[in-house]
Amino acid sequence: MTAQIPSSAFPEEQFAENLSQRHRTARWMAAVFQISTVFGIIVLLTLLYNIINSSFGLVAWQYRVPPESLAGMPLEELPKEELMRILQENVSANVLRRLEREKPLEARSQEELYALVMERVVQPQIVKTWSLVDSIFRRGEIMQEVARDYPDAYLRFRSWLNARFLTSPQSSRPELAGVRTAILGSLWTVLITILFAFPLGVGAAVYLEEYASDNWLNRIIQTNINNLAGVPSIIYGMLGLAIFVRAMEPITSGIWFGAAEPATANGRTVLSAGLTLGLLVLPLIIINAQEAIRTVPNSLRQASYGLGATKWQTIWHHVLPNALPGILTGTILSISRAIGETAPLVVVGASTFITVDPTGPFSQFTTLPIQIYQWTSRPQGEFRNLAAAASIVLMVLLLSLNASAVLLRQRARRRIRG
Repeated sequence: MTAQIPSSAFPEEQFAENLSQRHRTARWMAAVFQISTVFGIIVLLTLLYNIINSSFGLVAWQYRVPPESLAGMPLEELPKEELMRILQENVSANVLRRLEREKPLEARSQEELYALVMERVVQPQIVKTWSLVDSIFRRGEIMQEVARDYPDAYLRFRSWLNARFLTSPQSSRPELAGVRTAILGSLWTVLITILFAFPLGVGAAVYLEEYASDNWLNRIIQTNINNLAGVPSIIYGMLGLAIFVRAMEPITSGIWFGAAEPATANGRTVLSAGLTLGLLVLPLIIINAQEAIRTVPNSLRQASYGLGATKWQTIWHHVLPNALPGILTGTILSISRAIGETAPLVVVGASTFITVDPTGPFSQFTTLPIQIYQWTSRPQGEFRNLAAAASIVLMVLLLSLNASAVLLRQRARRRIRG
């Protein structure tokens, strides 16, 4: 016989009250999530507004030596020999010797010599800048102010983010400073980070998921990997200083390979920076790769074994291809963190002011985040405009790298489905 459940065990009034309370809680949580999303969007738009507002605007210029007085044609159209002559005639001997020590004039390109002429001879000076909003809505007042306070100045609308800004090296004068050296340093550092951390991280994840047995040693390794993912980045900088800069100095400086540069014989090179950032993102890559490998169904492995494949053949031809989209997603997040890091690179020895481009893994270097930090710490307001423009470059670089990784991930997914 079936037991009869008394109707009093499920009173309709209590059920309706609980249901109404759950609906109110759900509506309240939905409202909290919506408010959080709107707040995040407002903060992001405020950040973008401040960056764009500082990257464009009117500028009042003055020149110590008018460019037209140095040659009968625009300086940017002069050949290298003429630019070298202008430098030798208008720059002191001490400055010339210092420039020759950094890089011989004959070895510099026409663009580099033009930048030196502008910086050392013409010496353009910005006397005042205005934001984009003020330049649009207060243009008449600004023109009157320039005519009254700076009668010898030229008023121009300037985009701090332009082709010359992207192709010019660092300079002590904001009118001539650019981010070419910082962009190249960031690309070199990220390249070494990927080449070091990606295969090592994926290999460690494969071992922990496919080969390692469940014993106390592997559990300790897994726990340490999880803990290392939350270690502050400055700690990795100290580790990189101790290992790559000091202990492995003959390797990271290039002495063992006969490629050491005089300024980087102490190991403070692009290679040390890339390896340090590789250690920083390695736990994140391992954890994300493990999660991606776990999502591959065991039935796929069993089917491969049933057809006579070995364990490694199963991993290489079936597990890794199916886990690749998830692995690339984790790599995207990890490299995004590496691109924006500053603290470990400062400890390892990134230069805050450098005008020579890195040409290999044993070169001196700086990166875009360090360049932005160095500019924001300057007292001149013009450097903050440069920092805003460099922030746009950094975001574009980050989005470009992420977009490339997303395309690779989508391609891998299509291959799996096909």
